[in-house]
Amino acid sequence: MQHSIICMRRGILPVLLYVFLMPLFSFSLQAGTFLEPPQATVSGTVTDTSGNPLAGVNLVVESKNSGTMSDFDGSFAINAGPSDVLVFSMIGFKTLTVPIAGRDEVLVTMEEDVTVLGEVVLNAGYYSVSERERTGNIATVKATVIDKQPVGNPLAAMQGQMSGVNIVQNTGVPGGGFSVEVRGQNFINGVTDPLYIVDGVPFGSQSLGSDDVSRFILGSDISPLNAINPNDIESIEVLKDADATAIYGSRGANGVVLITTKKGRVGKTRFDAHLSTTFGRVSNFVDLMNTEQYLEVRREGVINDGFEAALENPVFDSFWPDITLWDSNRYTDWQQVLIGGTAYRNNAQLSVSGGSAQTQFLVSGALLDETTVFPGDSKYNRATVHSNINHRSSNERFRLNLSTSYTHEDNLVPSIDLSSQAYTLAPNAPALYDEEGNLNWENNTWNNPLASLEEKVGVKSSTLLTNAMLSYELWEGLELRSSLGYTDYRLDSYRTLPSSARNPRFNFTPQNYSSLTTNQSQRTSWILEPQLQWKQQWDVLSMDVLVGTTFQQETTEQLVLRGRGFPTNALINNMAAADEVEARGSSDSDYRYNAVFGRLNLQLLDRYILNLTGRRDGSSRFGPGRQFGNFGAVGLAWIFSKEKLLAESSVLSFGKLRGSYGTTGSDTIGDYQFLDTYTVVGEDYAGVSVLSPTGIFNPAFGWEANNKLEAGLELGFFKSRIFLNAAWYRNRSSNQLVGVPLAATTGFSELTGNFDATVENSGLELDLRSINLSKGRFKWSTTLNLTVPRSRLVRFDGLETSTFANQYVIGEPLSIVKLYRSLGVDPETGQYEIEDFNGDGAITSNEDRQFIADLAPSFYGGLGNTLSWGNLTFDVFLQFKKQEGFNNFRNDAVPGFPRNASVELLDRWQEPGDMKPVQVASSGLVFGVGNGDLQRSSDAAVSDASFIRVRNISLNYKVPMLEKGLEVQVYLQGQNLFTFTRYTGPDPEQTLNSRLPPLRQLTLGLKVGF
Repeated sequence: MQHSIICMRRGILPVLLYVFLMPLFSFSLQAGTFLEPPQATVSGTVTDTSGNPLAGVNLVVESKNSGTMSDFDGSFAINAGPSDVLVFSMIGFKTLTVPIAGRDEVLVTMEEDVTVLGEVVLNAGYYSVSERERTGNIATVKATVIDKQPVGNPLAAMQGQMSGVNIVQNTGVPGGGFSVEVRGQNFINGVTDPLYIVDGVPFGSQSLGSDDVSRFILGSDISPLNAINPNDIESIEVLKDADATAIYGSRGANGVVLITTKKGRVGKTRFDAHLSTTFGRVSNFVDLMNTEQYLEVRREGVINDGFEAALENPVFDSFWPDITLWDSNRYTDWQQVLIGGTAYRNNAQLSVSGGSAQTQFLVSGALLDETTVFPGDSKYNRATVHSNINHRSSNERFRLNLSTSYTHEDNLVPSIDLSSQAYTLAPNAPALYDEEGNLNWENNTWNNPLASLEEKVGVKSSTLLTNAMLSYELWEGLELRSSLGYTDYRLDSYRTLPSSARNPRFNFTPQNYSSLTTNQSQRTSWILEPQLQWKQQWDVLSMDVLVGTTFQQETTEQLVLRGRGFPTNALINNMAAADEVEARGSSDSDYRYNAVFGRLNLQLLDRYILNLTGRRDGSSRFGPGRQFGNFGAVGLAWIFSKEKLLAESSVLSFGKLRGSYGTTGSDTIGDYQFLDTYTVVGEDYAGVSVLSPTGIFNPAFGWEANNKLEAGLELGFFKSRIFLNAAWYRNRSSNQLVGVPLAATTGFSELTGNFDATVENSGLELDLRSINLSKGRFKWSTTLNLTVPRSRLVRFDGLETSTFANQYVIGEPLSIVKLYRSLGVDPETGQYEIEDFNGDGAITSNEDRQFIADLAPSFYGGLGNTLSWGNLTFDVFLQFKKQEGFNNFRNDAVPGFPRNASVELLDRWQEPGDMKPVQVASSGLVFGVGNGDLQRSSDAAVSDASFIRVRNISLNYKVPMLEKGLEVQVYLQGQNLFTFTRYTGPDPEQTLNSRLPPLRQLTLGLKVGF
């Protein structure tokens, strides 16, 4: 590692101890304030115009500048004189000034205010900005939206909610990962993960899972974000353009996701309990052949291949047991048997919060227990503890915020996703169990799918995340603060493959087959960010200056072992009992990061805004002379509705033009890529472990760059009852970091380096929200977001002669697939015809794959409506996408194979002259005949996969107050309830039938507060 990267190894423990203990001392010093008897107390309640109590209303005695907040039932108590004036304020309501006029009790009704853009504060990471004054593009989802979705991962709660953010759930198995793209794929290396910041601390989203352990059930993308309980989240902001992301420098190229957890509020100690039960099932089943249809095409395929005589000879029964040995009248709907179960999720959470004006606290704990739709005892358990202490001194110059969360996850699933077998098992396959209740192998004529339940994948992980923010106001307008964070993520997983999970005909024994694969991995990281902020206000000009520096270190370790040959399967979980142990992978890395950053924000006449951000980054992932990079952005905004010509408009209440341009970067290439690297291989030589070279020294490559340009228009009509935010963006990513392929004679497959290639992502984004009706107790509001993305490879020098020539095309997106062009079925031969593009008489992959299909969405978005009537609230949210995807032909293009398939294959060619979309049936036993595999890789395998999905429905009822201090809510929620699509596969977002699709879920919940 280079010594130019600043590293702190010592002195961390004392600082951590100070940070953890300081709030405890502060809390104890403040404890006396809770016990002091009130002096000249004025009490009362705050409600809205419908009579509902308002919690969290800021209450200030105007002359004394002292204050408090209303409690959850709207009540308040404050020391004040008979002639004082009380000022009530809350986001979303008009500020109200109320003279006490000698009263002991004050009843206050606050009126809703839709023109609150200046009061809606958005988290921009290192600083906060009002929605009115922001120059960058920041999308947000609040707790009010997250809480209405019965999901276990915060990424699931974001799906469809934000323009420019495309999120796809990779599997319906608990603990699985998500694919996230913020404004498209910027880099050829395929990395699209944004930077995640949780309460100011970077959170590694890269999975530490291993393909050797969990590839066939969860993939290797076990999402670390499962450790974050959605019920603990206050808001999620996504930073998209250069103005918003450049202050994060090299880490902001793919966008930044800021997760802010909930905090305590001023008021009496409050207890909240939250209980919910969820039922989940597969939302759609594929229309497969029944037994009669299946056997018809199977026999036809065998006969067409010339095996009609052999079909009648018992000697050949083992070639087609489904036709000759199995019960031809038997029918099993394997989708119902293997993935048709009901998954249950039980969630329980208890929290306690409260505090004085100086110190607030929140402590919550949650337990989640979830099963799958597979048969067997699969289960996922999660325990979470979250705490927050917020303290400020009586003179409000010193502030401290401490946030800590700890999560333990335990996931036990079968080693194989049974979905693929559910879609392909013959409908007349034998019973799963024999008469004695044992696995039925039907005279060794098939592989019982439930045998895979004997193979287990276990994943245990623990995540510790803590952050402390300390600040001190040196003098008015000048604040010194520092953020200190620490994360520890540990994942231990294993996969057992016992011999009992295999067909007895193979004569497998524990000694010659059984194996145990383990993965032990850990990622720890600490970060320290001292900052200095100066705010100054003059008559017509205000200035906000921020400077800071970042010191970060991350260490990752991973060891994958495989043991084989166990005396018995009973000892398979004990690696010490294995006859042979090999290292499947061993790695450790140390990443060090150092940066300085700054921001200058100027506002003139409350309408002209300039925002400058910059960062100089240093990364240990680059060689000498290449470690540092400079990034920055400029943002401009003009609030033209403040001009005299429009200031008095009764229609246009707000108007703003904004724009930004800047550069962010990326170093997401892994550690040590510029060095000669080695790894331990499984084999030994004379009892000594063997090191194998895996990387070549190359200090010449440097930072990837992403140049971002954006223009935006924000309009508010009729006192912002209708608010429109439209944006056009263009991102150009260059100096691409990819693996440069090497000749096999070098002994290495690739060399990490920079390609002179440019990728452009552009598009239009539209966000609309409106208050359609607000009359008395009835309210109706709507939100709409729409994204129209475009992407293309602008340049790639030497593409035609590179190994990427068959993957990318200049002028086309990175998301394309190159396919053959299908000419349909020849009516005379019954075989698929494929276009010979170059006319050489042969169909070859490189020359004849000339049809281009783009599998990225053409547009996507979401539409939400909220209707409330008094204590009853109804929400419905629709997600939509226009896209293409692989259809059933991608899995099966030829009828008659020994596997079930879609009923679409029944429309097949049977005799000369037939004009059919599907070729003649074949048994699959004759190799090299027909173009079935080419058809599976042709344009015929791609079709419309657009959809409109009822992503979420929520019905919430707030029970009228049974007694003072008690609040009860009951709710019914649905997730992925209905999907309207022409796509015939299981799910239009998962167009390969190999993984369990996201489930349809129904949740019943209860919230109690007192």
